[in-house]
Amino acid sequence: MKTYRAAIIGTGGVAESHIRAIRAAGERVEIVAAMDVDEARVKAFCEKHDIPRFYTDSGAMLDAAQADLVHIASPTGMHCDQAIQSLEAGAWVFCEKPLCASLAEFDRISEAENRTGRYVSTVFQWRFGSAAKHVKKVIEYGEMGELRVAVCNTLWYRALPYYEVPWRGKWATETGGATVTLGIHLMDLFLWFQSEWEEIFAMAATLDRPIETDNVTMAIVRFKNGALASMSNSALSPREESHLRMDFQRATVEVTTRSPYTNKNWRFTTPESMPDPDSLARWQNIEEDFSGSQAVQLIELLDAMDRNERPPINGPDSRRIVEFIASLYKAAFTGQPVTRGSIAPGDRFYEGNNGGR
Repeated sequence: MKTYRAAIIGTGGVAESHIRAIRAAGERVEIVAAMDVDEARVKAFCEKHDIPRFYTDSGAMLDAAQADLVHIASPTGMHCDQAIQSLEAGAWVFCEKPLCASLAEFDRISEAENRTGRYVSTVFQWRFGSAAKHVKKVIEYGEMGELRVAVCNTLWYRALPYYEVPWRGKWATETGGATVTLGIHLMDLFLWFQSEWEEIFAMAATLDRPIETDNVTMAIVRFKNGALASMSNSALSPREESHLRMDFQRATVEVTTRSPYTNKNWRFTTPESMPDPDSLARWQNIEEDFSGSQAVQLIELLDAMDRNERPPINGPDSRRIVEFIASLYKAAFTGQPVTRGSIAPGDRFYEGNNGGR
């Protein structure tokens, strides 16, 4: 069994999840260094987690640590440059969502992957719970028929102190608002289940808080087979809830949770007029019960490293949510529907989610 040398960039709150993931991997990962621009914070982080070396410059850390894997848990606006820097240093990358600020940045990362032979995997841990994996298989089997209607709502709450962190609430450093920072998890999960979207209509607003970015977006999405979905993302909803409902021809599948979910948060329903207890029993039979986490996703990333093959949530699979968010914002800010694949180099929304506004 190979032991990989890991380093972490960014030692704020989300870094704790990465440390737990590394520890859960046991002897497969040895954490050798951490970096943060705040020397006091990174020093305290390393002392707490028994990490031997700390740095305040990512380049210096990458040169010295010789890491096989770099965990990026820094503010969003830094992800692209740090991911490319890590790839060029010979490391694979496990990067917090959102991976980058734009389609232009995503394509820069892809070019660096092709050039270095290393890969970047984006953290979307909601895909990795036992229920989500099971639902994905049930959908692929096709027994429920085609999707017809869906609702994808992330209704969370962020009070004013949340935005007092200097990089939050700004397009340049957070790259978007409730859509990017909160709703991205459930939207990514939905688009993993149903990837063939074709057109989006949307609205965005900043209805409270002294910030640049959105804290509410609403969208209507049309899929290749004609199915329609509504999506709402909010940072202004005191009763927090994430709800995904997918109505297929012969069944409804839905999850209602906050975070994280377990099997009990999911349910299947067949029409009262055409009950199907045998299918329900089969669909509802999920043999394992575990939540999606960075730890579960990291194991699959390490397995990919062992095989030297693309990890989960990389390449086109990872680009999908970046393009979808860019399209949602373009539709909202231009007041026009946006079709999949229409945002290309030369489009101002290719360069940033706010289109340079």
